[in-house]
Amino acid sequence: MNIKKSKPLTNPFDLLSQELIITIITHLTNDPFTQKSLSQTCKAFHFLESQTRKTLKPATSTSPLLTKTLKRYPFISHIDFSLMPRVTDQTLTLISSSSPTLHSINLSKSKFYTTKGLSSLVTNCANLKELDLSNGVNLGDVAASVIGQARNLEKLWLSRCKLVTDIGIGCVAVGCRKLKLLCLRWCLCVGDLGVGLVALKCKEIQSLDFSYLPITEKCLPSILQLPNLEDLVLEGCTGIDYDGLVTLKTRGTLLKRLDLSHCQDISPIGLSSLTNGAESLQQLSLANGPALTADLAKCLQTLTGLQLIKLDSCPVTTCGLREISKWQAKLKECCKYLEELDVTDNEIDDEGLKYISRCSRLASLKLGICLNITDKGLWHIGLGCSKLKELDFYRSPGVTDVGIEAISQGCPLLEMINISYNEKITDASLMSLSKCVRLKVLEIRGCPFVSSQGLAAIASGCRQLSVLDIKKCFNINDQGMLTLSQYSPNLKQINMSYCQVTDMGLLALTSLNRLQNMTILHLAGLTPNGLVAALLASKGLAKMKLHVHFKPLIPLSVIDHMEASGCVFQWRNKPLEMNMDSERWKQFMGK
Repeated sequence: MNIKKSKPLTNPFDLLSQELIITIITHLTNDPFTQKSLSQTCKAFHFLESQTRKTLKPATSTSPLLTKTLKRYPFISHIDFSLMPRVTDQTLTLISSSSPTLHSINLSKSKFYTTKGLSSLVTNCANLKELDLSNGVNLGDVAASVIGQARNLEKLWLSRCKLVTDIGIGCVAVGCRKLKLLCLRWCLCVGDLGVGLVALKCKEIQSLDFSYLPITEKCLPSILQLPNLEDLVLEGCTGIDYDGLVTLKTRGTLLKRLDLSHCQDISPIGLSSLTNGAESLQQLSLANGPALTADLAKCLQTLTGLQLIKLDSCPVTTCGLREISKWQAKLKECCKYLEELDVTDNEIDDEGLKYISRCSRLASLKLGICLNITDKGLWHIGLGCSKLKELDFYRSPGVTDVGIEAISQGCPLLEMINISYNEKITDASLMSLSKCVRLKVLEIRGCPFVSSQGLAAIASGCRQLSVLDIKKCFNINDQGMLTLSQYSPNLKQINMSYCQVTDMGLLALTSLNRLQNMTILHLAGLTPNGLVAALLASKGLAKMKLHVHFKPLIPLSVIDHMEASGCVFQWRNKPLEMNMDSERWKQFMGK
């Protein structure tokens, strides 16, 4: 009797076309670890992943390794060098010759390259559209003239390029006619002439950042005539006075975002001129600016499409709060779109929070250094603002565990919360917040009554946690670090200065593959040997902040090895802070 042998099970991916598999791979771009795992599955996936990867974020500039990487990924369109502080002309020449399809490159945290390297990049990468040269303090007008040769450039960041003058910006404006975004923040040698040339030549501009430039109101008319301008940042432009704002009355109708932070001379009359011609305005920042008076509040009433307003560090008057309350009580249309509100360092109280709670679409609320708010006000926020994702209660002493419980119950979408330096916060708050499963950023520094028990609840309940600040949480020890190593695989940044963490706790954290940034100042239980072991065991560390007394105790070969791997050491000579009561001091010193 013949028995037919059963056919082996078919790999389900064999049934998919190459195009479908590539489509699947392109949906994994937000998770590099998943991409890596997929590429190691089989030779076919390994090849397809190399052909579809578009972005690259190298951690080392070692020429052989970078050459090999670029050869494996021939179709790279975006390179991010933010993990590489040292990028030379040789590196840029290698990039330009190996990646002709390059569209975008980020050099904002890199040094040691010159005009020669930029020239090679611009010449060989004809399709370059985005270039970030922020913090290029040695770049001047010659470099700007080279950039002007990138005819297809659409986005350019030159923040803190302090040697670039109006002449250099003129070269950029003449050569880069397709620019849609230009950032000249802190380019102190650029004035009205350079800004005027940009307005004259770059008609496709949509976003401009002129923060802290020595410009006056004379350049505003030409800027506001740009037909596509939607985003204008004039932060710290103290040379612009009321006359400059008047011109906005008829020219600012297309603006969607206006930033006037650190412009303290703005008057309600000037802002009123702005609102008359800015019907499309969605975001307005007056941070560190004028006082929120009744007249200023009345100006804001006309902005019916306003979704975001920043008033942090703006003095708030009683009349201003009363006017705001009338605004929200009678003109609900004015706040139904409000998504972000920043009233840091203000006299707002629980009654003010009650009115704010009517903004049902509010996603971000910053109430740092608000000394008059209590749990009663937080109860209103938890009841009315269910879409909140970001909350800041930094140094707001009226906030206790009761208020945090109300927030955690009413705001299930919470992703970030700052309750630093609130001494009434205990583990009970962390237990409550552990129910916010989307929490990614938790800042609890200076909360002496939280412990490893509360941190364990956060780690087990908030699996997406990526940023954690537990500085001066004296009751958090190695047990807390062990829990994080087990339940927080997404942790990228941690500050655990002054905690009761020893070598064992630090070594436990090295098992976290995504951990990139650590600050460990004044850990009483940390030894040089333990620190060296942790450094060598770490996998993707990009920044380590340490006390300077460790520097001579770490072998130079270890430091060289870490820096070659892309890690940047920041040495701090910060003295041990003595402003603790006697019991906490004994606890910190292990006595």
